[in-house]
Amino acid sequence: MTRTLRVASYNLHKGRGMVGPHAPERNLQVIADLDADIVALQEVDFRFGGRPEALPRGMIREATGMVPAPHVATSGQSLGWHGQTILMRPELAAGANVRRLPLPGIEPRGALALRLAAPDARGLTVIVMHLGLARSSRRAQLARLIAKAVRISGQDFVMTGDFNEWHDDRGLESLAGLQVVAPGPSWPAPWPMLRYDRLALSAGLTLHASGVHDSPLARRASDHLPIWADIALSAP
Repeated sequence: MTRTLRVASYNLHKGRGMVGPHAPERNLQVIADLDADIVALQEVDFRFGGRPEALPRGMIREATGMVPAPHVATSGQSLGWHGQTILMRPELAAGANVRRLPLPGIEPRGALALRLAAPDARGLTVIVMHLGLARSSRRAQLARLIAKAVRISGQDFVMTGDFNEWHDDRGLESLAGLQVVAPGPSWPAPWPMLRYDRLALSAGLTLHASGVHDSPLARRASDHLPIWADIALSAP
């Protein structure tokens, strides 16, 4: 018996679209339209000061039917850690735990690892990342994440987010042995040309389908389009 989950990744650009204004209700509708089980989010907080939330947590469940991962925020005002969090369907939240993964590089960066315990996803770890602007930093960050993923995930894991890498043949060397999925151009949202957003699947997972969620609203709501993948998990 296999179980299939839809995992998505979405860089919200702080709810500002390409040029503003701040309108998180647009992002929340895009998230709802994805109809995903798990959504890895980047840039959910504003960048400066106390890093206040750009995606208001009080709006999430009503607008999307999803709940955020256990709270491990940058500050008391933040939704995420280094701007990242993971949303999931409420039935997946029972027993889920999250770890912060500090990353090397010339900018402050970090990833989150969510380990699920619900029967429909037991043992799956989802890691959300937003890698650095310099390729040397991205290489070091991916190497760190692979080492951490192998230690903390047990068996099945998905790494996803904004890789900030436009090439398929360089900068991703640490992902050898994983199935790397770049469903299509996702940036810039109004005229997508570059495949910044990806997923990397461990060997125990099977990809059924993947895509870029492209809609008129998604093209206005952020500078990135969301990506998604339908992933089959083997029964324990």
